[in-house]
Amino acid sequence: MPQSSVSSRTLPLTRLAIIAAVVGVAAVAFAYTAGWLSPDRLTPKKLVASLAPPGGPALGHRRNHAKGICFTGTFEANGNGSELSRAQVFVPGQYPVVGRFNLATADPNAADAMVRVRGLGIRISPPNGQEWRSAMIDAPIFPVSTVQGFYDLQMASATKDPDAMKKFIGAHPEFLTFLKWAKSAPWTSSFAEERYNSLNSFLFIDGSGTKHTIRWSLIPAAQPVSISPEELAKRGPDFLEQEITQRVASGPQHWSLVVTVSNPGDTTADPNKAWPADRRTVDVGTLTVQQIEQEADGPCRDINYDPTVLPVGITTSDDPFPSARSAAYSRSYNSRTAEEKYYPRNATGAKQ
Repeated sequence: MPQSSVSSRTLPLTRLAIIAAVVGVAAVAFAYTAGWLSPDRLTPKKLVASLAPPGGPALGHRRNHAKGICFTGTFEANGNGSELSRAQVFVPGQYPVVGRFNLATADPNAADAMVRVRGLGIRISPPNGQEWRSAMIDAPIFPVSTVQGFYDLQMASATKDPDAMKKFIGAHPEFLTFLKWAKSAPWTSSFAEERYNSLNSFLFIDGSGTKHTIRWSLIPAAQPVSISPEELAKRGPDFLEQEITQRVASGPQHWSLVVTVSNPGDTTADPNKAWPADRRTVDVGTLTVQQIEQEADGPCRDINYDPTVLPVGITTSDDPFPSARSAAYSRSYNSRTAEEKYYPRNATGAKQ
C-alpha cells in the first residue's frame, strides 16, 4: 500500500489519541484540584464551607463579606501608572467604577461594631473591555501567611475546643502580628475614612515588557476620626451604611490609588509580611464615589470581585492567594446565585 494511503488512515487515529490523552490529563488535573484524589487536600469547597457560621451560610448571600452596600463612581487615571504598566486603565482618562463597601463577616445582619475588618471591592471598566477587579481590606496585613493557615484559622475559630486558638497560634505565630493590629488600631465611624489595601502582590508589566512587583492601596481624602467600638455600637447595627449614604449624598468621596513598588528581596508571596515604609510609591489616580445604592437591587450585587480579573499589563505574581481567592469567590458566586429564591424580600416582593 502506498505510504500516502497509510498516512491518510493513521493520521485521524493519531489525532484522536492525542485528544484523548489531553482530555485525560485535564480530567486528572481537575480531579486533583477538586480534591477527589486526595481527600485531605484543601479545596475551594472546603475553604468556602469553613466560612459558614454554626447555623449554616446565609443563603443567597456572599459566603464572606456578606454585609455590604453598592456604589458607583469613577476612576480618573493621571497617567503616572503608565510608567509601570501598559494597562489601558492607567492611560489618562476617567473610567466607570462599580464598587461595594463591606464587612468581613459571613452574617449579612451582623452589627457593625462586631466586625473588625472592613473591605472595598471595585470593578474599573475602561473602554477596551479589559476590566480590573480588586477586593481590598483595611488591615495593613493579612492574618496568616498561607491559604492553609486561613483555613486553619476558620476551623479553630469555629470549634468548641478551648485550646484551639492556642494551638493555632502555636502553628501560625504570624497571626500575633495581625492580632496586635486588631486590638490596637483605631476604629472609624465611616467607610469613607478607611485606607484599603490589596495586601497581595501582583505584577505590573510596562511597555518594554519589564515586570514590577507591586501592591496598592486606596488612601482616603477624608480625615479619619477615631471612635471606640462601644460608641459605634450605640449608633446602631447598620450605622456604617447609613453614614456613607448620607455622606455621599452631601458630596462625592475620594481616594488616591497609590501603588507601592517592591525592592529586590522583599517578600512577595506572603501577605502577612508588610513591606518597609521607604518603598517607592506612585499615585496613579483618584477613585471617586458618586452614588450609594442599596445592595439588594444595586449594580454590585451580582459582581464577583475576583482579584484575578486583570487587564493586559497586570498579572498575578508568585503570591498564591489571588488564585485561591479566585477559586473560592467562584464557588461562593455559583452558590449564592443558585440560591436566588432564598434572598430576603419584603412584602411587596422587592429584595431587601
